[in-house]
Amino acid sequence: MKYYGGIEAGGTKFICGVSDLECNIIEKVSFPTTTPEETMNHVLGFFSRFAKEDIVAIGIACFGPIVVDKSSPLHGTITSTPKLAWQNFPLLSFMQTHFLCPIEINTDVNGSATGEFCFGAGRNTKDLVYFTVGTGIGAGIIINGKIAKASEVGHIPTKKHPRDTYEGKCPFHKDFCLEGLAAGPSIEERWNVKSARELEATHLAWEMEAYYLAQAVLSIHLTLSPDKVILGGGVMGQPHLLPMVRKFFKTLDNGYFVSREKNIDDFIVTPEIEEVSGLIGSFCFARDAHKNK
Repeated sequence: MKYYGGIEAGGTKFICGVSDLECNIIEKVSFPTTTPEETMNHVLGFFSRFAKEDIVAIGIACFGPIVVDKSSPLHGTITSTPKLAWQNFPLLSFMQTHFLCPIEINTDVNGSATGEFCFGAGRNTKDLVYFTVGTGIGAGIIINGKIAKASEVGHIPTKKHPRDTYEGKCPFHKDFCLEGLAAGPSIEERWNVKSARELEATHLAWEMEAYYLAQAVLSIHLTLSPDKVILGGGVMGQPHLLPMVRKFFKTLDNGYFVSREKNIDDFIVTPEIEEVSGLIGSFCFARDAHKNK
């Protein structure tokens, strides 16, 4: 049997798997992200259970920052990550020394976006934006079925909620950017809790969060006009948050453009396959590498 190999390389854990040539998961395993030496030994150990000639391509969806420009000599290298042991680790080159098959690497959020585009909430669309709202905020952008250049959407300027006095968590932009105001650590620090899950559904925190995320969705739509925006990540695990984002989105748009053209409930959604979207996205990367070899 022939397989695609996939790696969802996260800052907290790695998930490795193999799929059939339709990207259906055959087997997967996860382990903590520790040092490159220890973690990559686990990766090699997993794939050693399969004959190398049976793995026709490997896709990697990796935490970053990571160089995705194929023309760069640093292509596939993790750069200025806060995980110090991984700084300047040449992940793609490492894999290429152990496998002769085609290998495709991209960002973790682009992996999740691709998984949802092909098999999840983004099916039957041409253009989508996938936000991940967790420890940080990032976005994967797909235009006409193709992954767009990696973006820093998490740092777009954001207007503060009238009742928000928080100084902002972002070390670069403080309270002037989306991540500084709306990522998980900013919620925890603003309200002095260990986890946002401690906050009641009626807490002001969620009104503020919805206000900020609605601004991001409106900005991205007015810029790119995607068919769908998917909001994923740990912060979106609150079931009351999505309806609040949709409500603020309509208020902020004020009937100008988007809310006249879109069914908001179909336009702003959460992921369908979030638990495996990154891994399945990595299989899709492998599929593309196999087709283009």
